[in-house]
Formats: sequence, C-alpha cells, structure tokens
Amino acid sequence: MPSSSISNSDRRRLSGKVAIVGADESDEIGIVPGTSSLQLHAEAARNALADAGIEMSDVDGLFTAGPGWSPSLQIAEYLGIQPRYTDSTTVGGSSFVIHVEHAAAAIQAGLINVALITHGQSGHSDRRRPGAGRPGLDPWFPASQFESPYHVGGPPSVYAMACMRHMHQYGTTHEQLAEIAVATRKWAMLNPKAMMRDPLTIDDVLSSRWITYPFHLLDCCLVTDAGGAVVVTSADRAKDCPKKPVLVLGSGEATTHQTIASMPDLTTTPASISGPLAFEMAGVSHKDIDVVEVYDSFTYTALVTLEALGFCGKGEGGAFVSGQRTAPGGDFPLNTNGGGLSYTHPGMYGMFLLIEAVRQLRGECGERQVPNAKLACVNGTGGTLSSTGTLILGVQ
Repeated sequence: MPSSSISNSDRRRLSGKVAIVGADESDEIGIVPGTSSLQLHAEAARNALADAGIEMSDVDGLFTAGPGWSPSLQIAEYLGIQPRYTDSTTVGGSSFVIHVEHAAAAIQAGLINVALITHGQSGHSDRRRPGAGRPGLDPWFPASQFESPYHVGGPPSVYAMACMRHMHQYGTTHEQLAEIAVATRKWAMLNPKAMMRDPLTIDDVLSSRWITYPFHLLDCCLVTDAGGAVVVTSADRAKDCPKKPVLVLGSGEATTHQTIASMPDLTTTPASISGPLAFEMAGVSHKDIDVVEVYDSFTYTALVTLEALGFCGKGEGGAFVSGQRTAPGGDFPLNTNGGGLSYTHPGMYGMFLLIEAVRQLRGECGERQVPNAKLACVNGTGGTLSSTGTLILGVQ
C-alpha cells in the first residue's frame, strides 16, 4: 500500500501501544580506548535490560546499525541471543530513532514481544587502532565519483555548505549559531557524564579555530567512544516493568537524498516530513512539548531541525535560539544532556537522544531535570542532512 494512502486515523491507532521501558549507556563513555565497539554494545544492552527488569533471554527482536555487513548478526552472536526478528537499518545518526518505529510495528504485528535496540561505536579510539578504519564508499557510488574527488564529502564540508546557504538566504549569524553551543554546554555542566563541562561563552565559540567556514571548532560535535541501548515492549507488558513506561505516542521517518548535490533544499531537512507525521499520530501540538532532543552534529543541525520540525518558521531559527532561550532556565529546554556538542558523540548519536528523553520523562535527571516533563520530541538526523526519524514520547 503506498504511504500516501495511509490515513492519519490508521497511524493514530498505533499511538501509545508500545513503550520504552529501559534505557542506559555503556559502563563508560567519552575516551575509552580499552573497550571495543562490541563491548560498548554489550554493556549498554546489559544495563538497559537491567533498567527494564527484563532478561536477555526474553529479547526476541534485535535492532542495530553500523558499518559492515548486517551488524545485527554480529551483535546477536556477541550477546548470545537468537532473535526471531532483526533490523540493521543504517541511515546514519537517525537510525536508532527510526528503529523505535520499526520495533513498534513489529510488536503490534505480533512478530516479537521485546525489542532491544543497541549502539556501540569507538569513534575516537578506532582512529588509533590498526586495521579498524571505516570502509570507504563503493567507488561506483555517485558521491565517490562526483564529490570525493573535489574534497567534498566529510561531514564538516557538506554541513558547512548547507549552513552557508542558510546564512546567505536568511541572515543567520555566527553569534546565533554560537548561542546553541553555549546553551548546550550549560546543560552539560549539569550532567556528570558529559565530556565537556567547562564554562563556555559566545566569544569562546567565535574565537575557537576554524574547521571549515562557517564552523568554528566549538560549532562541531565531539568525537568519542560510547554505547547506548533502549528496550521496547508492548504498553500492556510495560505495566509490569519496575520503572515508569515511556509511551511512543507518535513517530515518523523520512529520507530525501544521499549526496549533498542532490539535497532538494539546503535550508531544511527531512524533519519537515517526519515531524508532521509524528505530531499528527500523537495528536499533540508544538506548544504541548516540554522537552526537545534533536541531533546536534553541528550547531547548524540543531538550528535547521527546529525550523523543519515547525517550532519556529523557516529562516527564524537564529532569532528563536537567541538570548539563551534553550539553556537551563530558558523557556525551550533543548538537548538537556549536553548534546553531541558537549556530552558525547561517537559517530551516530541518535541513541543518546532517546536515552535522555526517557530519563527526562521519568524525572531521573537531577540538576538538569525539566520540571513536570510529560511530553518529549526526539529527532535524529543522519547522513548529509539526508534522513530523519521523529518521535513524540510521553508519560501518564
């Protein structure tokens, strides 16, 4: 059935039928040279299942993403499980957010009972391990033929092109981008697990070295080692878990391109598609949302995502985030764990958006807790602003 024929009422029937019941990181995150990516997966899986009060032997659906051929096979073997349903959808940092929608569909279809979604990546330490480099693109792919020879293709270069267009078209400034880095650092200062916790000012961002114009160093995410996992089950089964279930009220996913040359519009993202799907399915509006967790591989990623999701108008992101509005004490709590800019970013960050949203909705965040958080919007971004997954999560 074509997606265009699926009515909003059909999607609404799935709302609130599954819940995230466990969420946690690996034992250590940051710079962890003695731990492999497989160990990061396994530690996070063990910790998330313990958080959920569910045994590894109860897992019958495994969802993961990463380089290589069918990573779910490798992770299942390492964890010692034989799932009857696997999904290795890999669309960059949005993968794990999208996996939640896939897991929800499988649970509702009666194919599985418990879904384990895992991530583990040694983004920092793998660069120093012989033979651990990431495989290159297929030489026949368009990006290999028409972008890489011209030194286009690394994340800073392609995201910089998109940001420059936004700055040209809408007058977005370096100072407005820096507002995001500073506000996010303020959240990180309240998170003991965050890698970067020193105070940061707008001048600090603007005086940090250039990476690729218009990005300074502090406009760019960290490169770390980290693992994370979440556990998803039916809302009925979730009632027996020890912690407050976080219901999946709305979901959406979208992809628009792979290469930056094929991006339909450099000043928006597929969140303009996945966002409305998630909000419509949940039956809520933007003003109902208490906390927002969006991908921040660069300051621009967060800014343009807020526009694409509809929290502000197109081209209004710079003004929207100004005045430390997204910082602790502001009226728009954003990336409350410190984000990829200051908390952790092993390469694909979407998993950690989920973990933080769950913790906020459970009221587990201590100093950085958003008061009375009942609804969260999560949006992961992957590729060259290519793919997005949006979730609306809530607690009763």
